[in-house]
Amino acid sequence: MKNFLSVIVTAMVGLSIVGCTKNKAELGTAENPIKLHFVPSVDAKVIEDNSKKFKEYLEQATPYKYEVTIPQSYVAVVEAFGTKRADVSAINTFGYILANSKYGAEARITVLRHGAATYQSMFVAKADGPIKKLEDLAGKKVAFVDPSSASGYILPKKSLNDKKVEVKETVFAQKHDNVISMVYQGQVDAGAAFYSPPSKNASGTEEVEDARRLVKTQYPDVEKKIAIIDLSQHIPNDPIIFRKDMPEEMKNKIVDAFIAFVSTEDGKAAFKAIYGVTELKKATDADYDTVREMLKTVGVNPDDLMKK
Repeated sequence: MKNFLSVIVTAMVGLSIVGCTKNKAELGTAENPIKLHFVPSVDAKVIEDNSKKFKEYLEQATPYKYEVTIPQSYVAVVEAFGTKRADVSAINTFGYILANSKYGAEARITVLRHGAATYQSMFVAKADGPIKKLEDLAGKKVAFVDPSSASGYILPKKSLNDKKVEVKETVFAQKHDNVISMVYQGQVDAGAAFYSPPSKNASGTEEVEDARRLVKTQYPDVEKKIAIIDLSQHIPNDPIIFRKDMPEEMKNKIVDAFIAFVSTEDGKAAFKAIYGVTELKKATDADYDTVREMLKTVGVNPDDLMKK
């Protein structure tokens, strides 16, 4: 009987060891692939189709296997880093600040838009009106996008705070194009929305790329009627982030592969379809210190922003 029990115990211990070994399969293997998250930004089918191209390239360019996931929200991605269900992810700027604060996630790549690694917001007003500079907004009715919008509220709010300008009434229009329309129609004195520098078309003519372009169909003369009166400070674009305790060599290989892929025509097209950007550059956590300082100045907790 004792021999029989001894055999059973030995067998159970052996199974336990096998189970633990399986659970601890090396990261990057088929049994434990690197979990790569592409957060929702456009139609899920567009992300799914183009993220497959990333997976194929990464598996050719690195010695690792990958599992691509499209979470429902930025919040889901942040929490996934806390439970090791996310290893690498594209995320918004505020989401990164939260993921870094809570779980030590690290920014290693920043996206570039129009060749720039940063973005701004703008205040606009009627071109023929009395508002010509930021200080003129004192005591006025101003439209913003949403309390959780970086370019539509957080950045412009800091601009007001820095100049100690107090508006009389705040309106949240929910969308950037609504802000421009409200200013155009005279429903508010001024508004805040995203800013991108103008681009040049094939003929060399400049084309507006800021929020005014969203309403050019309704208001063809919007560029003449609505003027930019102030631009905010720059803050870094969205990062691609990594789980803190991933091996350093693994992080470096994945970063290099990401940047190499986006430098190809296929990679450029795939990333533009998903996030509207065509270039990447290496980044560090220190690049996002300006965002932390800005949130402190405005009195905003990134945790609260991610709940919205």
